[in-house]
Amino acid sequence: MAYSNGNKVLVPQAKEALNKFKMESAKEVGVNLKNGYNGDLTAREAGSVGGNMVKKMIEAYEQGIK
Repeated sequence: MAYSNGNKVLVPQAKEALNKFKMESAKEVGVNLKNGYNGDLTAREAGSVGGNMVKKMIEAYEQGIK
């Protein structure tokens, strides 16, 4: 039985852009992400990708308000 994680795509056009952003962030921190299943990543690797994405989003926001 398949379960949904509850995440809903509110802006379908953004899904591809977010995926591209995630892959770029992973490359920057040296994590080998694949399209599809990435369950073999360590928590540290996954966290570094997410952390890098947040860092870049905050930097972009800060640049926009100056």
